[in-house]
Amino acid sequence: MRTGATDRAIARELGVSERTVHRRIARLQALLGAHSRFQLGVFVAARKWL
Repeated sequence: MRTGATDRAIARELGVSERTVHRRIARLQALLGAHSRFQLGVFVAARKWL
């Protein structure tokens, strides 16, 4: 995600469905209060999770 990869590319890399990737990202956004994927990325980077 931090490289701007699409859900499809992430799914292919992880061996899961595109829908699973989309749902997991949406869940992370909800948990962290991020309103966009970009904002989610900022939160993750600020916490040095990746």
